[in-house]
Amino acid sequence: MILNVAHLNVHYGPIHALKDVSFTLQQGEIVALIGANGAGKSTSLNAISGILRPTSGSITYRGEEISAITPQEIVRRGLIHVPEGRRIFASMSVWENLEMGAYGQPDRAAVKEHMEAMFTRFPRLRERRNQAGGTLSGGEQQMLAIARGLMANPQVLLLDEPSMGLSPILVEQIFDIIREINESGTSIILVEQNALMALSIADRGYVLDTGRVALEGSADDLLHDPMVISAYLGGNNGQ
Repeated sequence: MILNVAHLNVHYGPIHALKDVSFTLQQGEIVALIGANGAGKSTSLNAISGILRPTSGSITYRGEEISAITPQEIVRRGLIHVPEGRRIFASMSVWENLEMGAYGQPDRAAVKEHMEAMFTRFPRLRERRNQAGGTLSGGEQQMLAIARGLMANPQVLLLDEPSMGLSPILVEQIFDIIREINESGTSIILVEQNALMALSIADRGYVLDTGRVALEGSADDLLHDPMVISAYLGGNNGQ
C-alpha cells in the first residue's frame, strides 16, 4: 500500500468537512473519488498534500505518517497535487511554468530530460513553450498544469477535477493522458465530477457524501451500482 488515509477528520472552523474518512491507494492504481459538490473530495486531497491540517486521523505515505509535515516536504517525497482550477502562473511562459514544477530538483540534467519528456507527451506545449500560460486555451492550460506536476517526477499524483470546463473531445484527451501517466508507473488519486469518465479508467472508487465515505468498491462494481447510477451517472451507466 502506497497511501493510507485512516479515520480522517477535517474542520473549517465550526464546519465538519471530513467525517472519519478512510481510503487507500495501492502501488500502480488509479483510485477515483466521486461525489457532489461539497462532498469532501477536494478537502481530502488538500489534507493529503498538507494544505489543510486534519483535526484527527492519519495519512500514511509509504509507511510514514505525513499529516504533520509541510507541503514542501510532501512534494519532496514524491506526492504531487494538481489542484482544481489549474492555477498555472499566467504571466510566466510555458517553459517557466514547467521549470517551476521542478524547483526542488537539483540535477539540472534530469530537469532538462524531464522537460523534453513533457514536450514529447504534450506536443502542443512544445509549440507554445515561449507563450504566456494565461494565453493558452483551457485544454492547453490543463495539460500544462499536469505537465508541471509531472516535472517533479511524482510517485503519487493527486488530480483534482482535471476535466472541469473542457469540451467532450478535450475531456477524452485528458483522460487518455491520465491513463498513460498511470501506465508509466505513477499511482493516481482522481477527483472528478464526471463520475462515468473517472470510473471508466479507475481500478477502484470511493463515493463521498457530505464528508463521509458512503460507498466503495471496484470501479466496475460502482459503475453498475444502482445508487451511483441514479445519483452520478444520469440515471444510466452509459451503456
